[in-house]
Amino acid sequence: MIRFGVIGTNWITERFIQAAVETEQFVLTAVYSRTEEKGRVFAANYNDPRVYTDLEQMVSSDEFDAVYIATPNSFHAEQAILCMNHGKHVLCEKPMASNSTELQAMIDAAQSNNVVLMEALKSTLMPNFRIMKDNLYKLGRVRRYFASYCQYSSRYDAFLQGKVLNAFNPIYSNGSLMDLGIYCLYPMVSLFGKPDSVHAVGVMLSSGVDGEGSMVMRYQDMDAIVMHSKITDSYLPTEIQGENGTMVIDKINQPYDVKIHYRDGTIEDLTRPQVHESMFYEVQEFIGLLQSNQRESSINSLANSLIVAEVMEDARKQIGLRYETDLF
Repeated sequence: MIRFGVIGTNWITERFIQAAVETEQFVLTAVYSRTEEKGRVFAANYNDPRVYTDLEQMVSSDEFDAVYIATPNSFHAEQAILCMNHGKHVLCEKPMASNSTELQAMIDAAQSNNVVLMEALKSTLMPNFRIMKDNLYKLGRVRRYFASYCQYSSRYDAFLQGKVLNAFNPIYSNGSLMDLGIYCLYPMVSLFGKPDSVHAVGVMLSSGVDGEGSMVMRYQDMDAIVMHSKITDSYLPTEIQGENGTMVIDKINQPYDVKIHYRDGTIEDLTRPQVHESMFYEVQEFIGLLQSNQRESSINSLANSLIVAEVMEDARKQIGLRYETDLF
């Protein structure tokens, strides 16, 4: 059993705990919340782990070995580094940091403290992404990667009425690219590595974050196109186009259905049934690293996370999206 603490008591933390319990190797022993009352209400649902409102006191305790961080993006780096400096392993929600400078500092802390740091990007660890990767060769020479994740945010309605919630507040390093675009970019980097060039456009909102955007990345023999939005919907699947056929994926953020359409008209269904909640696989990967005494995931690697952060940073420079901790 791996003893976990959680930092952040929101809906995504609840989903994480539900998935983690399925591994049967997880026990929640510590909870951090900004308020005692909210922390105790949250903890009451999980056999009453100890509640902390002082983060320094929490990370100094010996009540947990690893921590899941699900606070706003702008808090990730500081909180993760504090945890790692106290010997705690860190599974950090995506995006792992506001920018590549923060992420490099997190990587340095993980390496100097000999602890695991992993980005909690679920899709690349789900069974059908592994199927995608294993069968990519069937497409022949790949010429194009296309991914779209556009989902109208209910918080945008509040924004239109003059109320800026966290999702559209630059103080928290938020916006469409960071929240949704990363789901398109991380699989791209995992499959094809770092692009040679990035061209980005986007629609900036009055609060100072992007509402939607598009990107074109260039590789040596192919291109990659990414569309993301929090102010419109899209129903397009993802495609990886090769000279022998095209792989069609239903949802890049949660791949459940994968097929190859060959040039001769035949269709190969590669879909693997998924028996667990989608976040289960990231927890399984993380716990497996701890139990095997490894210090880095080979899939959600620190190198991949850093490339994605650099690509998003490049895109943000081009569309004029800057956060308080950015150095550009």
